Amino acid sequence: MRYKAIFFDRDGTLTYYDPEKEKWRDEMISGWSGKPFELDYDKMMSLFNLAGDGKSPWYRNVDDEREFFRRYYRHLLIGEGVTEKVEERADLLHSELWCNNDRRLFDETVEVLEYFHGKGYKMGVISDTSPSLKLTLDSLGISKYFTSFTASSLVGAGKPSPVIYNAALDAQGVTAEESLYVDDCKLEADGARVLGFTSFWLDRNGEGEDEPWRITELKDIIKYLSNKGVD
Repeated sequence: MRYKAIFFDRDGTLTYYDPEKEKWRDEMISGWSGKPFELDYDKMMSLFNLAGDGKSPWYRNVDDEREFFRRYYRHLLIGEGVTEKVEERADLLHSELWCNNDRRLFDETVEVLEYFHGKGYKMGVISDTSPSLKLTLDSLGISKYFTSFTASSLVGAGKPSPVIYNAALDAQGVTAEESLYVDDCKLEADGARVLGFTSFWLDRNGEGEDEPWRITELKDIIKYLSNKGVD
């Protein structure tokens, strides 16, 4: 079978968060608050709810998202006990951390994207994320490879819901059986496979064993196709 499309997850698959940006953030906030700063999942979700001002969803477009994160950083600083220059410091965090080179590409990313682009595949991104999905890939220079950007906040459902995968398929005009998918989250890779995708779990950290659809690097998809006699 000749596949027509390939879809990628973003974070942990194509990109990763820049540790230097996170280190800068933590050091700045610690310096302003006078105490160590840590951001765990529960704290982050609490801040999201505060910044959302009771709205559901929290944002519907990039402008909504931009203002949401201004509020997010303001609530973050207040919660850490910062009392001086809160607005100015929140604006600094926002300008440095929102869609401003806060991610890096894995070494193999461009090589793999070039391969599938060169083969004429339709290419898309499916991500549990916000409307700025395309902006983040613009800043990394790889949005040019994709003709669909399917964000959970815009379709009203996250992975592994069939809704988000089907929205991506509709955007490209292909079926699941005609499509490849790769995700660093096993649950989300499995969700795509249930619908008929040839779907790979990207296990970069070597956490799984004996999984038939487990790969350890993106280039393993190319090896799979070569072994199957498909390009």
